[in-house]
Amino acid sequence: MEAARPPSIPGKLVVVGGGIAGVTCAEQLAIHFPSEDILLITASPVIKAITNFKQVSKILEEFDVEEQPSAMLENRFPNIKVIQSAVKRLKSEEHCILTEDGSQHIYKQLCLCAGAIPKLICEGNPFVLGIRDTDSAQEFQKQLTNAKRIMIVGNGGIALELVYEVEGCEVIWAIKDKAIGNTFFDAGAAEFLTSKLTTEKPEVKIAHKRTRYTTEKRKNEARTKVKASNVGSALGPDWHEGLHLKGTKEFFHKIHIETMCEVKQVYLQEEFTILKKESLTLPRDHHEKLVKSTDKERWPVYVELTNGKIYGCDFIVSATGVTPNVEPFVHGNNFNLGQDGGLKVDDHMHTSLPDIYAAGDICTASWKPSPVWQQMRLWTQARQMGWYAAKCMAADCLGDSIDMDFSFELFAHVTKFFNYKVVILGKYNAQGLGSDHELMLRCTKGQEYVKVVMQNGRMMGAVLIGETDLEETFENLILNQMDLSSYGEDLLDPNIDIEDYFD
Repeated sequence: MEAARPPSIPGKLVVVGGGIAGVTCAEQLAIHFPSEDILLITASPVIKAITNFKQVSKILEEFDVEEQPSAMLENRFPNIKVIQSAVKRLKSEEHCILTEDGSQHIYKQLCLCAGAIPKLICEGNPFVLGIRDTDSAQEFQKQLTNAKRIMIVGNGGIALELVYEVEGCEVIWAIKDKAIGNTFFDAGAAEFLTSKLTTEKPEVKIAHKRTRYTTEKRKNEARTKVKASNVGSALGPDWHEGLHLKGTKEFFHKIHIETMCEVKQVYLQEEFTILKKESLTLPRDHHEKLVKSTDKERWPVYVELTNGKIYGCDFIVSATGVTPNVEPFVHGNNFNLGQDGGLKVDDHMHTSLPDIYAAGDICTASWKPSPVWQQMRLWTQARQMGWYAAKCMAADCLGDSIDMDFSFELFAHVTKFFNYKVVILGKYNAQGLGSDHELMLRCTKGQEYVKVVMQNGRMMGAVLIGETDLEETFENLILNQMDLSSYGEDLLDPNIDIEDYFD
């Protein structure tokens, strides 16, 4: 006869959010508690799964992100139950979560992983598209097929990807910084990459290691049932693969970058005509100084920038970052919020309310970070936080104590921009180091760009673009804070095999 199971505390382990943080958290909980039911509540019909996970070095990791029907997750983990519904309200005092489908779920522990929502430059304008999830990417592709000119506003990862991938359509790229990709690079790296925008893209698409499978028909059926206002999970690396990003014109790249400016005003065609303002044509090539010639073409929408210039275009892509998606949870609950609006979490991913944890884009790390780590709303951190949150929840359930996860020792991220491998480590842009630091550079045009941030003879951060093979060595040098003053410039001498020094 089977022994009776000990009665568990009332309520379940509940995770909200079908993105990377939520799915990773639910999977880990399912492994820790094989006999407990884990509930994953998500507004989207598909979840984000991590595939081809590869530990590149101690901290650097590479993986692909794939959309899957939630049934696949339930098949992999029989004790995970996915509930497809948006959250209506959280009653933290009653340990209860209400979903839009009318049901309520009592939790004993809850982890909020509801991600973030795009900051739109203006709400409710049919010509402004925010790109954050797969649905919006498909909408973008549809609009692009008839477009002669678009404006991209923003300077993060998605804007960088878009600008490079869009062909046969004029692109005006408005950024608020001096140089492109400010989130990831300094001006030197930006310059190295910008040269790639003016050269022809290789005809042969490099075979992507990310295998993607989509259940298009099932997904679309499922999608029609979901309210259009529900935000899907964030896009994955290579999200533009498989989308045909081509406009109407027969040329390759035509990009004009407007720096140090933001959007001041957006006008629809009728308004613009009444105001009798003038818009500009695009300079014919990027060396030419802007000849102020008036654009005779009539565009559906016009954008006035803070530098006084006005351009007409078919539509505007708003890629200006994200805001933590706390809205459904804060009402009637006394959460402490960070300056960026995220739910504050301590070094064990607890929010300020009992039995509620948070991970990924929705949370704001509020512990004293390691000198070479910072929070950035990226894939890798969503995975690490989701994984660690589950470990903390398990430890709290069992009354164990655990140490902070090693992945928070050093900021490390690997991605691809303009077909280059890009690795960023530590305080790669000298964040928070003041003027007390120096940079060392090595650059081979079209091939690689290596930048190292040094402080008091110690390596604090690095940017590696191209196949440099330096990431593991540099990761170790930043982690062990060895005094490198004696090496001086030799540190980056390509003729010296730096790895031999530090094995």
